Amino acid sequence: MLDWYQSALSLIDLRSFSNVWYWIGLAVMWSSLSHYVLGVPFDMIQRARRQKGAAMADLEALVDVQVRRQVHVFNTAGPWVVALWAGILSMLTILGFGYRIELAQALALMLVPASGVLMLGFRLALHLAEDSPKGEALTRRLVWHRLMVQMIGLVSILVTALWGMWFTLSLNVLGR
Repeated sequence: MLDWYQSALSLIDLRSFSNVWYWIGLAVMWSSLSHYVLGVPFDMIQRARRQKGAAMADLEALVDVQVRRQVHVFNTAGPWVVALWAGILSMLTILGFGYRIELAQALALMLVPASGVLMLGFRLALHLAEDSPKGEALTRRLVWHRLMVQMIGLVSILVTALWGMWFTLSLNVLGR
């Protein structure tokens, strides 16, 4: 009975940087963030660029729906969501880097850059609502946004990996 309990606890270990599940979650998060541009799958953007016609009309309709939805959320609950989210991120950052709680560090290293990506998405939605580009101009903006998300993700994963290695090595070497 004790062996089963120990096995279950090792699967849900809260030691984030030395846990494979954390790294899988980080990879899935960045993969999802870079695949969905404003809630639109990137393969749909690629298909619209290649095929034009009906595929482009579908893309424009879906982007229009997503932009209106995000602008509505921003206009109705934007300040409250930003204030609540800033409080959560501040708490995680203080707990993680002030009090050296590993789980809070790991969550902060995931959620702070992801919040930047979400902020860029809201900014893009506001610009698209204002300009409402069509066709190639729309796909160019969406592809550019995805490239920016991938760059943020690349830097974020690099920083997280370096911090995680340093944290894990200092924990093992210094016996903290």
